[in-house]
Amino acid sequence: MAIFRSKLILLLILFCLTTYEHSLQLHVHAAEAAQVGEGVVKIDCGGRCKGRCSKSSRPNLCLRACNSCCYRCNCVPPGTAGNHHLCPCYASITTRGGRLKCP
Repeated sequence: MAIFRSKLILLLILFCLTTYEHSLQLHVHAAEAAQVGEGVVKIDCGGRCKGRCSKSSRPNLCLRACNSCCYRCNCVPPGTAGNHHLCPCYASITTRGGRLKCP
């Protein structure tokens, strides 16, 4: 009886690991597809960031950060400030210090 239970637990663990590995591969593939641009229309990051940073006190710094975030997320919130809820990826990127990176 103990051998049966140990084999059953081993099979269950093996099944969980293969399922996790498969889902991990799907997430990696989806991330690569988004970066490559398969079926994703890329926005004009330069134009959007120019508008986003038009009222910034440090426009060069703002443009550099905005373009970096835009290339990563393919999204820039409308307006010159705020509206981060419209682009969750853009709003979630932080610096090493834990501050929001994207303007």
